[in-house]
Amino acid sequence: MSLEAALGYTFREPRLLREALTHRSFGVPHNERLEFIGDGVLNCVVALALYERFPELPEGQLSRMRANLVSQPALHSLAQRLDISHHIRIGEGEEKSGGRERPSMLADALEAIFGAILLDSGFEAARTTINRLYVQRIAQVNPQEGGKDAKTRLQELMQSKRLPLPTYSVDRVDGEAHAQMFTVRCKIVHENQEATGRGPSRRAAEQMAATAVLNKLGA
Repeated sequence: MSLEAALGYTFREPRLLREALTHRSFGVPHNERLEFIGDGVLNCVVALALYERFPELPEGQLSRMRANLVSQPALHSLAQRLDISHHIRIGEGEEKSGGRERPSMLADALEAIFGAILLDSGFEAARTTINRLYVQRIAQVNPQEGGKDAKTRLQELMQSKRLPLPTYSVDRVDGEAHAQMFTVRCKIVHENQEATGRGPSRRAAEQMAATAVLNKLGA
């Protein structure tokens, strides 16, 4: 599947997509200015989505939930789902140092793509694309959890009980390099609980495992 197909958006000006996928180590024009625009439109769209879904919540709670949804880990997870690492253009030095998989680089590239869509077709096109990518995440937001992800909630639960933090280990990795599925085990020794989670990245699988443990603990 092409990146445009994964995004659900076809560029009228393909150069904007190329620029969004170009790291400064590769040359100019690179994606930093588009990232600046994309950060703004992403925050605006997610804020609108939360505002519409939770009309009773005060500004403070909405801000915390938005911060979690637009955080680098959240963007990195989406970038992995879109397979952006296989499309980004980086310099030789960055390539050798593993930059292609660096969370910050992938998160920045995704924001740059949102900025590119805004310039290519306007706010509504960017909003439609972002909402499509975020629909499941926003649907799963629980205001009582302050927008925190499962790993953070589980860690805070263990800290509140003065117990050792959860441990995560990779049980197995299946599939080809470009389409791997990770199985991760989360253990809570003092609660005698453990669970596994599967996802397209170790981070995503850890979140799934943490969610499973929280469910077992009734938290």
